[in-house]
Amino acid sequence: MSVIVNDHGFQPVATIASVTLAEIATHQGTLDLAQTDDPTLVLPYLGTLKLIRIAFPAFNDGRAFTIARRLRMAGFKGHLRAVGPVIADQYAMARRVGFDDVEIPDDLAARQPQAQWLARADWRAHDYLARLKA
Repeated sequence: MSVIVNDHGFQPVATIASVTLAEIATHQGTLDLAQTDDPTLVLPYLGTLKLIRIAFPAFNDGRAFTIARRLRMAGFKGHLRAVGPVIADQYAMARRVGFDDVEIPDDLAARQPQAQWLARADWRAHDYLARLKA
């Protein structure tokens, strides 16, 4: 099982029917991308996708951050979700590059409880420029 983390804390995960990039022509609004997928192949479908879930195979593999940023820069206005072992310390970066929330495994949620994620929920206030202005 897994848990959704957003700026308000932990939320339950709803069952979602999604397709992979290889099956994108048959999507019903939801797409699962691997960190190795080419985001340019998604561009013709951006207007019809509601949710794109991008996999993080490990917390130290940041390729999904780049994919999220590229999709936002290409104009994707739907929901972006990071999926996998993203750690609480990475939450602010995930939000800055365009992710709306993070789906983490239950065991990670047990090791890094909701309070650790909520401490980073004000992600706009904890960037380099905010510290310079203080």
